[in-house]
Amino acid sequence: MTKTAPKGRPKAKTPYKRYFEAEKDSKTDNDGGGLEYVKLKSKNQQNFVGDFIKMNDKAKKPRPQKAPAKPTQKELEPKPKKNPIPEEILQKYSRGEQVQPKGVKTRHFKEQQTRKEVYLEYATEQAARTELLLQETAGQLEADEGETTAEYRQSQIADNVDLQSSAKHFQLNMEFGPYQMRYTKNGRHLLLGGRRGHVAAFDWVTKRLHCEFNAMESVEDVQWLHVPTMFAVAQKTWVYFYDKKGTELHCIKRLNRVNRLDFLPYHFLLAAGNSAGYASWLDVSIGELVGNFNTGLGDIRMMRHNPRNGVLCIGGGRGVVSMWSPKVREPLAKLLCHSTAMTALTVDPKGQHLVTAGLDRAVKVWDIRMLVHDKPLTHFQLRLAANELDVSQRGMLALSQGTYLETYSDLLSGGGSGDGTRLPYLRQRCDAFVHGLRFCPYEDVLGVATAKGFQSLLVPGSGEPNFDALEDNPYETSKQRREHEVHALLEKIPPELITLDPLEITGVDAPTLQEKIDAKRKLFHVKAPRINMKPRHKMKGRGGTAKAARNKQIVKDAKRKEFIAEVREAKKTVIKQHTTKEGAKGKAKAPRSVLDRFKPKPPKKQKT
Repeated sequence: MTKTAPKGRPKAKTPYKRYFEAEKDSKTDNDGGGLEYVKLKSKNQQNFVGDFIKMNDKAKKPRPQKAPAKPTQKELEPKPKKNPIPEEILQKYSRGEQVQPKGVKTRHFKEQQTRKEVYLEYATEQAARTELLLQETAGQLEADEGETTAEYRQSQIADNVDLQSSAKHFQLNMEFGPYQMRYTKNGRHLLLGGRRGHVAAFDWVTKRLHCEFNAMESVEDVQWLHVPTMFAVAQKTWVYFYDKKGTELHCIKRLNRVNRLDFLPYHFLLAAGNSAGYASWLDVSIGELVGNFNTGLGDIRMMRHNPRNGVLCIGGGRGVVSMWSPKVREPLAKLLCHSTAMTALTVDPKGQHLVTAGLDRAVKVWDIRMLVHDKPLTHFQLRLAANELDVSQRGMLALSQGTYLETYSDLLSGGGSGDGTRLPYLRQRCDAFVHGLRFCPYEDVLGVATAKGFQSLLVPGSGEPNFDALEDNPYETSKQRREHEVHALLEKIPPELITLDPLEITGVDAPTLQEKIDAKRKLFHVKAPRINMKPRHKMKGRGGTAKAARNKQIVKDAKRKEFIAEVREAKKTVIKQHTTKEGAKGKAKAPRSVLDRFKPKPPKKQKT
């Protein structure tokens, strides 16, 4: 249908056509004023811009497959078998015995547990094979015939090692002693604190000073925190936090008169012991005290934490070592180590052995994993009482007797200068009284803090030669340090998990059969619960005192009947278990219940 021109208007040459009136075989209409033919599209194609690809419905012919190539000579050769791994190394990286899928009920979880054990076995094998990549080996001094390693002096050792190692032997003379010292966890930085207020932090490998200042009051102890950019200083009254540049960050007034500091890196806890006998744990990530109580041991001067479980070991004047947790106000364990007062204690880096020294001139080594045994694993008999102790990563023991130092190559070897059966590994005499000594992690270096300064001694074979860069990296950059700090915060262990047995959390705390029986037997002596019923207040005339008392008695009787029924059922269960147990042994039957005596007796049969 076409439009006609209205009257009074000039007629158009050719009326415009609708797009749906255009002829299908012509795309354009020259007489229609340049209108184009528009082809309707489906709704999902209207906004599409691009080219449509048409797919042929015909199935493609399969390509002809080539004939398999002949195997080469290399492929025909048998593949070399992997070298077998020694059983000792596999046991070192083993994750325990396999879980047997016998008790698993469903087939799906049986297969899942079997696959998990295969993955764990593969991981153990791969971890054991990585030892081939650890090229660094722990060296040790070997004496010629007729000589002993104890005769060698530090100057001789420094002259016969490489330049990089000889630079690690140095001495600092300072006037504000006696000094306390600490190494960082990766062994790269050193912190010194003098009794007369001198505090210094520096990179002891490159000798680059971070900060140095005088606190203008006495300094009792120093301690690095979770990063090498923060450290704590126990000053005369309170504990202060400083950054790497010596700027004061915090003043912890709740930690007052502190004598000893220690830091638990996996719990982010700063442990402190003061002169009044209080043990305190400060969470440095949130700034709160998670534990603070009196140990009753008096002035705390000997304190170390166990790296294996985080327990704090405190020595006292009675020769007893007590082990503390921040969430328990009583000691977890006590160990009588010496018959005299103690002078020093330390725990090895693996958390397996506790080393103590006393005025009886003996140094004893204890296995703190088996506290049942009363006897030490070994002991060293000395000429004088040891005032400082430390154990290296490779199990070397260093002890000081005034100005005299001794180092033993094996912690469990025994002997001692007072015994004479076995000479020490190294000997050294310092120019002043020794107030602190620590082995440097991942280095063959022993740091000694004296009354006149600091000495760095070379002890070949004391440090671990290979380090895990994801755990402790001596060469970490600032970016790696930040990443490590974030990961450590995410993996922080809560203080509630500090126990003697760190594997206790992996077990299931299920009540035993005996505990269940004891709990049910307690029901024999249980009194009926007292019921306090408060009736609802009603309007005048709706209720009375007599009616309320009657309703209360009805409720009490109903509750009492329910309670008696529960007790009776529990007694029946106990009697049944007792009867089964006694019947199996052929003993007497179980006694009748007290409540069963009130059951109505059956009528007797009448005689006929």
